[in-house]
Amino acid sequence: MTTTFKAPAAESGAVAKAAVWFDERTSVSGAVKEFGRKIFPDHWSFMLGEIALYSFIAILLSGTFLTFFFDPSMAHVEYEGSYVPLQGMGMSAAMASTLDISFDVRGGLLMRQVHHWSALLFVASIMLHMARVYFTGAFRKPRELNWVIGLVLWIIAMLEGFSGYSLPDDLLSGNGLRIVDGMIKGVPVLGTWISFWLFGGEFPGDAIVGRLYSLHIMLLPAVLIVFLALHLMLMVINKHTQWPGPGKVEENVVGNPVLPVFAGKAVGFMFLTLGLIFLIASTFQINPIWNYGPYDPSPVSAGTQPDWYIGFGDGMLRLIPPGWEIPIGTSYTVTFAILVPFLFMGLFVIGLFVYPFLESWITGDKREHHLLDRPRNAPFRTALGAAWISFYATMWAAASSDLIATHFHMAMEHVIHFLQFWLIIGTFIVYFVVHRACIALQKGDRNLALHGHESGRVIRLPHGEFQEVHVPLTEGEQFTMQYDNFVPATPYVDENGKKQGKLRATLSRWFFADRIEPVTKAEIEASKHHHGELH
Repeated sequence: MTTTFKAPAAESGAVAKAAVWFDERTSVSGAVKEFGRKIFPDHWSFMLGEIALYSFIAILLSGTFLTFFFDPSMAHVEYEGSYVPLQGMGMSAAMASTLDISFDVRGGLLMRQVHHWSALLFVASIMLHMARVYFTGAFRKPRELNWVIGLVLWIIAMLEGFSGYSLPDDLLSGNGLRIVDGMIKGVPVLGTWISFWLFGGEFPGDAIVGRLYSLHIMLLPAVLIVFLALHLMLMVINKHTQWPGPGKVEENVVGNPVLPVFAGKAVGFMFLTLGLIFLIASTFQINPIWNYGPYDPSPVSAGTQPDWYIGFGDGMLRLIPPGWEIPIGTSYTVTFAILVPFLFMGLFVIGLFVYPFLESWITGDKREHHLLDRPRNAPFRTALGAAWISFYATMWAAASSDLIATHFHMAMEHVIHFLQFWLIIGTFIVYFVVHRACIALQKGDRNLALHGHESGRVIRLPHGEFQEVHVPLTEGEQFTMQYDNFVPATPYVDENGKKQGKLRATLSRWFFADRIEPVTKAEIEASKHHHGELH
């Protein structure tokens, strides 16, 4: 028998009195108590979302420090700071203040690197978190809205990163803005007007840095914080998903309460994440703008790359074949080299937004789901997700086509032609390979559930037959192999006698194509009897 020691409450202390005073006026203790009893399950994959949150905290802390010293002006100045190779060179005040932060402000370079590395980690962890949600089916009812909010956070994070990346007004960021300007001007009729409005005149103008600065430190962070709060609030309201296991059903959550267990672990993990970011920022250089110099429209550095999360847009521009232009009259040209990349990237992102609703409609599944799927148990979804990733990765790799060509001593045209092939044909190849791999894994699981693990020990039965002894699955292993036996949607006849839902039925059969039926308890018992229960 164990006893719990209860520390006496210091009811007369100043902190206790302040807490009572505050609670009497806000009644916050009830909300804290209710939230503190919320249960969160334990699994390493759930930490991906936490890493995004903690890296965002690092962004806020380091970004606040940088705003004290950064000058968001494109006014022309002469650099007079500590970096000797650039002394006396003309540049914008934004570039000069960034150099001052790097070389003259105590801890400035560290904070710049912390800010940049944490931004890269923020986007990466959001994408990995969304991939985990997708492949495990955690976007299904009642979490469709939270999936949409998560995608909005991903888009805002990329916009936030690009706007901050462009602020120093160095050669690298200026070339990135030049590409954006070219894409905007490729939009028929409106493109030129939008470019002039955005840059305050002909590129590069004299207003873009100040405008991006306002977006970067005020508007985008405010919107991001609002959507982040909504995301966390819906996670608490809908309760956290969990992996199948003993005692875990759709109606409960097995794990630790927020207070004190989960909160204590979360705080520790937060400091580990922040420590790792500071360690990386202290040892690995990133964005050395003093090597690039101030922005000048005339030179373009060879081998320069955008931040990795923007690469898919740059890569898609490189993959368009030459000559995709239609002249209209003698003074106007419509360039599909810009419009087609917009279309491909738009379809890629819109597909992510609508998929939860599309899957629900195709399968006819309107139930609430709080237990996660193993990716292999949803072959269509997993194969489609893998194809999506292949499509994105091909666009992303194309942004480094010049470096791939030079490092591997290949012709630039050969690299581009292969990536063009893989963007379309490779996406279908990945889909079919992953789909068949999921089916094969399901068959292996079914065989394992019926026969158990091979022990390597062979015995001879009284009638002379040799048979291997199998080790039965544990209770936890049996739970991991259980999944829904949901049937495809079928057409129906409406009140007018017309057959409806044929398209949905066709797509539903495709979604459930080659599915492997889950093992039933009766089949397991029959298997034991057939093998003489040699376990």
